[in-house]
Parts: sequence; structure tokens; C-alpha cells
Amino acid sequence: MRKRNIRKPVDEFLFLLGVGGSVYYGVEVLFRGFSHWSMFLLGGLCLVFCTKQGQWTHWMDPLWKQILRCMVFITSCEFMTGILVNKIFQWQIWDYSRMPGQLLGQICVPFSLIFGCLSIFGSYFGGFLSYFLYREERPKIILSQKRRQS
Repeated sequence: MRKRNIRKPVDEFLFLLGVGGSVYYGVEVLFRGFSHWSMFLLGGLCLVFCTKQGQWTHWMDPLWKQILRCMVFITSCEFMTGILVNKIFQWQIWDYSRMPGQLLGQICVPFSLIFGCLSIFGSYFGGFLSYFLYREERPKIILSQKRRQS
């Protein structure tokens, strides 16, 4: 019986977490002038998910499904993180209460759409990093799914 190497998935997870966290933190500093360590963790976790959701489906889902899946995941994580850091801990890291389509000031429609667009980059950036560094399956971009004939 072959022994499963647990180190590779852990290394890949930590690497993607670090890259995603660094990129998100850096982008936030660039646009807002500041960030918070919790955003490093959130950005890293989102890159891990965006990458893994493509790998779990062998990159066979059409792009719109991947975007929708990532957008829902990222927005959900943003909401849960916001409740924790802004409402419970009262760190006041962000407040979307003046944005259209907001919920409790933690998420809003414009940023959900932005996260959806950014998830395209995140999915394939993380996918290609995993492909080149960890010999994972090469990402494919599928714009639409052809209907199967019965």
C-alpha cells in the first residue's frame, strides 16, 4: 500500500495562502492606504478556494460557474469576517453601510461584483502556480459547456 504524502497539499495550501494574502494586502494598501492582518488571512483563504474549486472540477466547469462559485464564497467569507472583526471585536476595518445593496455594512453588491471579476484572475493565477510548482492539473478556460446529445 502506497503511503500518501500529506506534505504536498499542506505546502501548497500554505503557499497559496501566503501569496493570496500578500497580494490582497498589497492591493488594499495601494487603494486604501492601509490594511489589516485579518485581510491577509481572508485574501489568502480566498485564493486557496479559487484555485481548489478549479482543481476539484478538473477545470471543466464553464467560466461563469467558476466566477459565481468564487463570488459566493468570497462574499460569504467577507460577511463572516466582517461580523467577527467589525461587529464583535469592533476593530472597524471597513464599513459598507453607505454602499448600494449592503447588508449590515459588511458586504455590498458593488464589491461582490468586483470580487467576482477578481476571482477569474485568482483562479487561474493560483491554478498555474499549482501547476508549475506542485504538478497539479493544468488550468483550462472553458467559456461555455456544450449540451450532451441523448
